[in-house]
Amino acid sequence: MEGKSDRYYKSFSTWDELITLLFGVFTRCDSSREVCDGMSALCGKLNYLGMNSSPAKSTFNDGLNNRDELVFEKIYFSLIDYFSPLLSDSRKEDVCFDKFYAFDSTTIGLFSEVMKGVGRNRKDDGRKKGGLKVHMLPDIHADAAKFVKISEAKSHDKNFLKHLVLPKGSMIVFDKDYNHYFQFAEWTAESINFICRLKDNAISELQEVLFEQTLSEKEPGVMKEEHIHLKYAPKKGAKKDKTLCLSKVTYRDEKGRIYRFITNNWEISNEEVSLMYLIAGR
Repeated sequence: MEGKSDRYYKSFSTWDELITLLFGVFTRCDSSREVCDGMSALCGKLNYLGMNSSPAKSTFNDGLNNRDELVFEKIYFSLIDYFSPLLSDSRKEDVCFDKFYAFDSTTIGLFSEVMKGVGRNRKDDGRKKGGLKVHMLPDIHADAAKFVKISEAKSHDKNFLKHLVLPKGSMIVFDKDYNHYFQFAEWTAESINFICRLKDNAISELQEVLFEQTLSEKEPGVMKEEHIHLKYAPKKGAKKDKTLCLSKVTYRDEKGRIYRFITNNWEISNEEVSLMYLIAGR
């Protein structure tokens, strides 16, 4: 096995652990004991999956604790590359970008009473919030993750934008928690497109109103498109700020909610900006 992940394991190979993990996922088991007990009931059929016997709970836990998880990351992305011609068949209509991604995070709640010290104390004395945060970059066309990283719940979302490796000409969509003007400027220089919600407290300079219309009371649609400038520091300690030139689209949905999107792409229409944000599942 690549990476020598089986070096210290005589009876519980990487393949055995992968099958055991998948069994736990597909059967929605809640504990390692439940996984191993469930597999022992299928012992006579495990040979079809290349396993001689079901693992003992201690053996399975040892594998989880000691085997490098990077081997499973390699397996996952190898499968994604192998099946990419089939996955691309699920291409979303009305999207003009072949490479179309969304980036978001999900907090996994952990009980602080069980895991002491996990989670962060809230200023309002409310319940502690989570312990882990999963950051994921799905390929919207293929409906498969291209990047996954787990961090502490207190980690700021925007810090993970620097880990993304995006192809030239691609489009990425994300929420306002990921506002990072310096990263936006780097992507613009690299011909990487983005659509993001503008933070409520953002300070922008209006250059020109490009489009504006008055909608009826319950009519959804684009209300305004503006050319704006945002100031950002090119690096820490820089004496002079630089300017980021963006398009700002104000949109109202069917429920009357107002969204303010920003994008560095000036070729797509303001309707496409709103549509791609909604398609990305925000």
